[in-house]
Amino acid sequence: MSDACTLSPPMTDDASRPLGLAAQLREDLHCVFQRDPAARTRFEVLTTYPGVHAILGHRLAHRLWTRGWRYPARLLSFVVRLFTNVDIHPGAVIGRRFFIDHGACVVIGETAEVGDDVTLYHGVTLGGTSWKQGKRHPTLSDGVVVGAGAKILGPIVVGPRVRVGANSVVIKDVPEDATVVGVPGRVVTSRRQGQEDVQARLDHHLLPDPVARSISCLVDRIDQLERELALLRGQTPPHSDDGHCRTCSAGDLCCEQVDAAAPQVIEVTKA
Repeated sequence: MSDACTLSPPMTDDASRPLGLAAQLREDLHCVFQRDPAARTRFEVLTTYPGVHAILGHRLAHRLWTRGWRYPARLLSFVVRLFTNVDIHPGAVIGRRFFIDHGACVVIGETAEVGDDVTLYHGVTLGGTSWKQGKRHPTLSDGVVVGAGAKILGPIVVGPRVRVGANSVVIKDVPEDATVVGVPGRVVTSRRQGQEDVQARLDHHLLPDPVARSISCLVDRIDQLERELALLRGQTPPHSDDGHCRTCSAGDLCCEQVDAAAPQVIEVTKA
């Protein structure tokens, strides 16, 4: 991994010194209202959002960790996990305006690095694939959104503004402005910077489905082969009087395509 992929500590606007803890916490609270329409008041967020509690606890634990207070840092992160069900190792580097929605069953490993404006949904794992010391967890660049249940494993780099679909398993580097879905994760779309806003990146139901697309292509190919075979035999694709295809058990899934092609087949066979 190149040095450019290593995230630096959060900085102030003038980049002269690290951002203070209080300023980081204010940003973490403010970003909740931008990404969760259910959030109403600061008091509600502070008292009822386990994801926010986990982030606040990690900010404190990470400062203990970097100052050499390793056991107190681990103990604090353990206590935070008991109350929030979010397990963030105190050694993980997390940037500004980080948000964990719902805050359940999220795991972030020791050498994970998370950029600014990153959003994780419940069930996300930033895990390792090796028992060796050193960098073994992923790096998430700025603006990444990771859907519920997704797993990002190994010392890979996820580029800026990437969307990871729910329940995806990502084990390879992902270029910037890409959308990744599936097991293993595959890049299905790529867009230019600034082409869509943050709200669009949160619309997980609009993510492409490569499995459904592959099945649709297979159904179309089978239909084409059946029509070609019927032409060679001088037959029409078999279907019942009620319009249901009897070639396979797909039923209404493909009978509409077969019926649309039937007049063309009949005309050719008569010729």
